[in-house]
Amino acid sequence: MPAPVSQPDDPALLRVDGPIATITLNRPTAFNSINLPIAQKLEQLASHIESADEIRVVVLEGEGRAFSAGGDLQTIGAAAEAGKVTPVVGELLKHYHAFIEIIRRMPKISLSSVHGSAAGAGMGLAFVTDLCIAAEDTKFTPAYAKIGVSPDGGSTVGIVGTVGSRRALQIFLSEDNFTAQQAYEWGLVAKVVPAAELKAATRQLAERLAQNPQAAIAGTKSLVYQAAITPVKQQLDAEEHKIIMAMNTEEFRAAVKKFTSKGK
Repeated sequence: MPAPVSQPDDPALLRVDGPIATITLNRPTAFNSINLPIAQKLEQLASHIESADEIRVVVLEGEGRAFSAGGDLQTIGAAAEAGKVTPVVGELLKHYHAFIEIIRRMPKISLSSVHGSAAGAGMGLAFVTDLCIAAEDTKFTPAYAKIGVSPDGGSTVGIVGTVGSRRALQIFLSEDNFTAQQAYEWGLVAKVVPAAELKAATRQLAERLAQNPQAAIAGTKSLVYQAAITPVKQQLDAEEHKIIMAMNTEEFRAAVKKFTSKGK
């Protein structure tokens, strides 16, 4: 299936370079806030990436001064005033949550590259990916409690499993914002780099991740996410199944041959 052709004014753009796909949130004048068109586009692009065997890593970034300001409060506020929150937000989240489900289940590594501000659902988006790299001046802002709502957009999916329930409650209820360094110390960010180096560092990390054979990426991601909720015997059986599948690939045979021939 050919990749969707991105137009300059699309709310999200797709670029594919070998095994690395990059999705760029493209509403810079609205700080890449999430509305229905961007949610629909993200779902479409993620569906393509999931089905593209040649892609091993997907990078998620934001155009302009912010990664993402979260949900589009102008749209949501207008819906609230008109008494239409349920259908409007329901339709938005239907597509946005479908996008997140694809990102989490796809047998590829997702990497968010975050700069500027990541607030509300934008913060959730930064941490719902498998890994996150952030510019050192990034500010993460939970925002939910301040406007009287609970987290959405995958925020609890990505954060609770990483930091635990107590830290998650602290983040959502008592932190006005926190830095990239704090996020790194809490395990939410894999690497913090100077803002001027973010794009190059992201590319370097993405290329490093893409060097892993496809079976290794798919098996590892699946096992890691199911480990916390799976009984030991079932998890061990899954490990056995995944490693045997990987060992039946040509990439494994070539890697073992190369390793065992060293020093001979």
